[in-house]
Amino acid sequence: MTNFYDITIWRSVLLLGLLFGSLLFASILKTLLPFLKKSLIPNSVLGGLILFTISSIVYFTKGEYLFNLVLFSKDGSGIALLETLTYHCLAIGFIAMSLRPSERKLTKARTGEILNSGLTTINTYLLQAIFGIAITLVCATVIHDFAGGSGILLCFGFGQGTGQALNIGSNFDASMGSVGEYKNIGLSLAAIGFLVASIVGVVFINILRKKGKLEYKKALETTLSMEDVIGKDETPMNESVDKLSIQIALIILSYLLAYGIMYLLGNVAFGEGSNMIGTIYGFNFLFGVISATLVKFVLNFLKKKGIMKKNYTNTFLLNRISGFAFDLMIVAGICAIQVDLVSGYIVPIVILSVVGTVVTFLYVLFVSKKLFPDYPYEQFVAFFGMLTGTASTGMILLREADPNLESPVSENLVYQNLPAIVLGFPVLLIAGSLTGQPRNLSNTFIMYAVIFAIFVVFNLVLFRKQIFKGLSLHKKK
Repeated sequence: MTNFYDITIWRSVLLLGLLFGSLLFASILKTLLPFLKKSLIPNSVLGGLILFTISSIVYFTKGEYLFNLVLFSKDGSGIALLETLTYHCLAIGFIAMSLRPSERKLTKARTGEILNSGLTTINTYLLQAIFGIAITLVCATVIHDFAGGSGILLCFGFGQGTGQALNIGSNFDASMGSVGEYKNIGLSLAAIGFLVASIVGVVFINILRKKGKLEYKKALETTLSMEDVIGKDETPMNESVDKLSIQIALIILSYLLAYGIMYLLGNVAFGEGSNMIGTIYGFNFLFGVISATLVKFVLNFLKKKGIMKKNYTNTFLLNRISGFAFDLMIVAGICAIQVDLVSGYIVPIVILSVVGTVVTFLYVLFVSKKLFPDYPYEQFVAFFGMLTGTASTGMILLREADPNLESPVSENLVYQNLPAIVLGFPVLLIAGSLTGQPRNLSNTFIMYAVIFAIFVVFNLVLFRKQIFKGLSLHKKK
């Protein structure tokens, strides 16, 4: 018999209440404290840092983390629940973004810019991985039984945020037999990446304004119309089934399809004992994107054949769901950091963070000036925010540089996901190889050489016009 007054019924609710309460508290703080508002630190990051600080204080005074206390977990599994939330929210956010209906066609010139955006994203991941692995290979000579290839966590922590940093770190832990050191290193890098995006990004925007590089215009005040909420040829809001319920149903259906694909690949194709299972399930967001694309294709096919009379996906609601999922992912991921597990790796984390910030800043600024000459600084701040935090962090910085989104940068951030996923697939395979054989130095060096080779090739493709133009001029002379 279920007793609804039993604390076990309420533990998950209390934990979620604390997470969302921190978001509300962070919003209030940013309203009351002008310097926080100017910093552009996302509410989810600020809320997560507040709870992380409180949890760490509880650990040093009580010997256990806040979320592992009996109020939030029966057997000290509160941190594990936070990690589970981070894992699933990553995929749900990407699925919601992938289900959104495509609204406009792209010209040939814009397609080239979007391809360049995707290449820049992947090249920055590769560059972060090159420097990150170089640093951890050196650290492995000093720190006993340290994974030399774990520096690839820099490109997942900085480049993709808490969700993927947790996934790849967990794969390292599984292969190394560690209790969570590597996933905490990944989560720490992700948290630092958000701070880098917010602080360095804002400082650079202010420098650009003082130099007159950005024509700052006050954001136009707009109100949402019904057309902004309900897209063309969609079902009305007052259907017998709530429109939000339909979006959630499509997301869950897509995620179940993604689970089926992962199960067939991991548990059936590779077998239960294969070390590839962890790698496959670690890329749940990628399979989520694939399954959502399939679901969207089926819906479009049914609509085209006249079997389905209305469009059931809604951009406005799917944006809200993805925003909700990513906010929860960020705050839960930061709260899941355990200071005792990263205390022995403070030096590598600091070095990785500093080097990652510098190389990302310099490379992205160089590319933005060379390939996006009509809007170099707007493109830079968006890229820098995205490649140290997440796409939402990039959009936050972009709105400071281009408040009314007059440049094509916001479209570049959205549409670059497809070429980035396709071109970035080798990076995922390399990460799988590094996490599967973390103690094999020969394999690490081979994968390092492969990363460097791909980086060179992709840069040749990225700067194809400049290279071929230079060659043709040389021939004419």
